[in-house]
Amino acid sequence: MEAPRTLQSAAAEDEDIAITRRDFDGETLIVVDFGEGADAQLDVVGGTAIVVAGDRQFEFEVSDDVTDLSVNDGMLRIRS
Repeated sequence: MEAPRTLQSAAAEDEDIAITRRDFDGETLIVVDFGEGADAQLDVVGGTAIVVAGDRQFEFEVSDDVTDLSVNDGMLRIRS
């Protein structure tokens, strides 16, 4: 699994946004850090995730292989 394209594009445009990926025990964990002071908030409506971080909003479709989608310490966590 890769990070959603919306978030990949945002990270390419904004050096404060960092995306990390860890693969372990057959699972993938993607963590998106939106930068210092950007406390991310998450809402899922239907199959669409809406993330508000600071003054920016990101939307993406949640793929069927996602087993957990949450925010921890202001960072978005996507597990599959």
